[in-house]
Amino acid sequence: MEWRMAPPGMAEAAGTVVAGLLAGGHEAYFVGGCLRDELLGRPVHDIDITTSALPEEVMALFPRCVPTGLAHGTITVLQEGYSLEVTTYRTESGYADHRRPEHVVFVRDVREDLRRRDFTINAICCGLDGGRIDPFGGERDLKLRVIRCVGEAEERFEEDALRMLRCVRFASVLDFAIAKNTWRGLLRQRDKLAHIAVERVRAEVERILEGPHPQRGLGLLLRSGLLPRGKAPFPWTGRDLAAAAARLAGLGNLESARLRWALLLHALGSSAQCADELLRAWTFPGATRTGVVAVLRVREAWDAALLSARPEASGAGERLRRRWIAAVLGQGQSAAEGWLTVLDAAGAEAASPVTTSLLRSWTAEMPIRTLAELAVSGHEVTAALEKRPGPWLGVLLNQLLLAVAAGDLANDNQLLLQAAQRMDRDE
Repeated sequence: MEWRMAPPGMAEAAGTVVAGLLAGGHEAYFVGGCLRDELLGRPVHDIDITTSALPEEVMALFPRCVPTGLAHGTITVLQEGYSLEVTTYRTESGYADHRRPEHVVFVRDVREDLRRRDFTINAICCGLDGGRIDPFGGERDLKLRVIRCVGEAEERFEEDALRMLRCVRFASVLDFAIAKNTWRGLLRQRDKLAHIAVERVRAEVERILEGPHPQRGLGLLLRSGLLPRGKAPFPWTGRDLAAAAARLAGLGNLESARLRWALLLHALGSSAQCADELLRAWTFPGATRTGVVAVLRVREAWDAALLSARPEASGAGERLRRRWIAAVLGQGQSAAEGWLTVLDAAGAEAASPVTTSLLRSWTAEMPIRTLAELAVSGHEVTAALEKRPGPWLGVLLNQLLLAVAAGDLANDNQLLLQAAQRMDRDE
């Protein structure tokens, strides 16, 4: 087997493991996604191995092993700095929770092992000599660019309901079609998604939205009706998602996952607060959630500024500049720049009287953007005013920050202390 798309070190380590299994009198093949990606010319990130050797036989052959899934026949072999999963041929049955098999039986025929897999493109194995075993036409489906279940689609989705989202994800990421029988089986079994943990659903949806063809994935999710049937709240109708998908032409140009989610939630009309609650319920990591919500809060601050502005009134432009600067200070420069990027990606539908280039120029002109850059400390302010620290101090420091950022005051220690005294008297 000559690998073109796998790192040479990984390919060599995997070949050593397969050769070791063969030398021990067992069968062994490269299997699954690594072959799919190799045949498609996509980068191979992991190489999995299937073998006739029982788990204890695998562990006897290799000195450095981790029994990562002993009950299911999986041993991780540590070889030349790489972790390689080696799994014994097996059959599965009794999927009581529509996710994990209750019964695993080790078998001696690799074709029986391939029969339990989800899609034909993942049910291909290859020997060290390059000879492939493909009993379900996976190579043909790769050429046809189609996702097709191994055997009966309804049975595959009944066994593991997460496979329905994996089906959509593969079709989206690979830009493949879904076979008619597979799609019909998905629609018949879609209510089973209610059995799948929110974390697993979220991980698949992330891969769809953050992949190379997010609009295709969103369209398939819309037509499948899967998301409203999951455990996580999904407060939109199909009509909402259809309208949003039609407005997401710029989604694929956004490299940042945070901005892709911000653009999607913006297109769905979600408020920052609702987005925060939704992302929490969907178990998003805190950093992603706070980043998305900050972008949407900049949007809300700017929308409020536009609503309050009267273009015909004198000084309207200056008032908008100050409101924009306040939004940058309130949510951070990263969130403000993220919102401008989302605006650009959203295109004409998000057009406003003020261009994003003008907003960027206002940001660039700000001499400081954070309290840490302010040339006076809270301790100095309390000492000058002879007052105990309290909530008033944060308010006053932010007033000074806005004055400096807007160009009303120079960022000078003495000038800022004098301004603090004036502000305190005015209070």
